[in-house]
Amino acid sequence: MSLDEVQDVRTPDAAPSDIPKSRVGGWAALRPLLLRTHFYAGLLIAPLLFLAAATGLLYAASWQAEKIVYADELTVARVGESVLPLSAQVAAARGAAPEGSVVSVWPAPDAESTTRVIMESEGLAEGRTLTVFVDPYTAEVRGQLETAGDALPLRAWLSEFHSSLQLGEFGRNYSELAASWMWVVALGGLALWIGRRRKRRAQLVLPDRKATGRRRTLSWHGAVGLWAVTGLVVLSATGLTWSKYAGENIGQLQDSLGGATPAVSAKLTAGADSGSDEHAGHTMPDGMPMAPPPPPTADVGLDQAVAAAREAGVTESIRVTLPAKGKGYVVKEQDKQVPVHFDAVAVDPADGRVIDELRFADYPLLAKMTRFGIDLHMGQTFGLANQIALAALAVAVMFLVFWGYRMWWLRRPTKDRKLSVGRAQPRGAWRKLPVTTLLPLVAVTAVVGWFIPLLGISLVAFLVVDVLLGFVAGRRAKAAAPAA
Repeated sequence: MSLDEVQDVRTPDAAPSDIPKSRVGGWAALRPLLLRTHFYAGLLIAPLLFLAAATGLLYAASWQAEKIVYADELTVARVGESVLPLSAQVAAARGAAPEGSVVSVWPAPDAESTTRVIMESEGLAEGRTLTVFVDPYTAEVRGQLETAGDALPLRAWLSEFHSSLQLGEFGRNYSELAASWMWVVALGGLALWIGRRRKRRAQLVLPDRKATGRRRTLSWHGAVGLWAVTGLVVLSATGLTWSKYAGENIGQLQDSLGGATPAVSAKLTAGADSGSDEHAGHTMPDGMPMAPPPPPTADVGLDQAVAAAREAGVTESIRVTLPAKGKGYVVKEQDKQVPVHFDAVAVDPADGRVIDELRFADYPLLAKMTRFGIDLHMGQTFGLANQIALAALAVAVMFLVFWGYRMWWLRRPTKDRKLSVGRAQPRGAWRKLPVTTLLPLVAVTAVVGWFIPLLGISLVAFLVVDVLLGFVAGRRAKAAAPAA
């Protein structure tokens, strides 16, 4: 939720000295502070939330859009009877892009899809690769595209637009600020909405159609926010995992708790380089020496490496990384839809042995949760249903922002001739909090602000501006007061 949760208070800002000295406990003391925080956070952060939602809506639609825009590259002209060896498909890709160096191969995940041959090539931006799309039945090259990971040009551009507005590292601050504040605004708004008095319980979850004006807007703002709050908190948390500043802290915390995402080891031992095993150098029972190991440059080839991985159970939507110096083949599953398949193996290129394997079932719990959270945020875990849910959340955020600003406008003093808007909850609400509530609240806020730096920095900036505005308002009030 965002912006001005509801206040029927129409009094002007009070100076700190106007706040009663008596302290009350419970919700009555906390609500005014939440109202003021929700008001200012919504007012100042709402434009960023709107931008994040609008660009996120475009990204959610990009999964289906790229299937249409790049249909020629992604699909075969006709499903054949048998698939050619991967080595033949890679050879066709090399012929179409001789300037590229093949780094990985993604075999066609289904009968109608093409195989992707991923290449590094000069002239590409950092993090970009050249992908050649090959018909697995005929080895016909269906096209070439510059890609970023598994994202084709359209989705890659929209992904960058969502995360940084195409402004580079500086632009990433906008999305991190939005993610840092979204959960605060959402949970604060939820508390305010649940804490309101209402005649009927149904008004908690459904808009009040009988209401008019600002109250009608409020009922839509609160009810829609209630339905969206879980998704918004999840999006906020998962978005922070790959943010620049908070993401680093989250990664360090995850590692310290033993929740780092494991990786299969493709490093070849000294013996493995030559294809030798534990019996190397031994003699046969009849005294005949064993055959010498193959030379270090021996390579069983892509097809045999994939066959070995499939025998080891790595079969769903696989991606093969070709051997680098001192390393073997790495074959990973990348089926992110439930039930997920993320098993991986490393294969010795000398003799096709599986030298290491990693099962998703063996991931630490935190690593599994991170994996699921990121894929949910990107719209992959539940496929089309996931993408529709993300689009609905994005639309909900945009409406919540609109309703919030509308309430702010509708709450303006109508008797004033000059242009004005709704006022915030009076200052000094924190003075009413009992010490047993205030001190833990300050401590938690400080810890969260340190852990999520942009949240902490922006909160301090809000407080400084608010104090200055209060000081100016106090000086004006004294100047306007009649002399004794």
